Amino acid sequence: MVRVAVLVSGGGTGLQSLLDAEKRGELGQATIALVISNRKAAYALERAKNAGVPTKVLSKAMEPDPERYDERLLAILQENGIELIALAGFLQILGQRTVAAYENRIINIHPSLIPSFCGKGYYGLRVHEEALKRGVKVTGATAHLVNLGVDEGPILLQKAVEVREGDDAPTLQRRVMEQAEWIILPQAVRLVADRWTKEDAR
Repeated sequence: MVRVAVLVSGGGTGLQSLLDAEKRGELGQATIALVISNRKAAYALERAKNAGVPTKVLSKAMEPDPERYDERLLAILQENGIELIALAGFLQILGQRTVAAYENRIINIHPSLIPSFCGKGYYGLRVHEEALKRGVKVTGATAHLVNLGVDEGPILLQKAVEVREGDDAPTLQRRVMEQAEWIILPQAVRLVADRWTKEDAR
């Protein structure tokens, strides 16, 4: 099995989609082995504990120096035998060491159809606010591999979602999560895990 760490910052709905997919047998070779949060109060940690998944907290308050934070995060991942990383609402940019060590094995979910409404500063409700302001009729979510750029890694999967008349940012955010993010994040994890397994078998 491919051991997956899910990195979170908040409520953990993306994490829950992965836990539910694993329970249904839809993650293929992947198994959720660890959940790491950069916020001690993140409800995602409760979701992990309820599912029997080990958790770790590594906040900026615990390690304010970015390089040391990167080192400590990488150490936690390696100590736990992690082979693949899924970012599920992790509101922090990964450091160079971690990205290099897990090249082509870090998946992020972004709440737009990249290259629209992405990059530095585009996260949370702001993505949907900007989409509504621009007047787009279709938005969605993108699962992509992570590199040192912000939302610049290769695209794995995308799923479109209709923008409806009367939408505000919270209602659009919810629909994008339900109709796109929670569907393609587990699919992307399975895709990369299966690919990693095949490459490792060569």
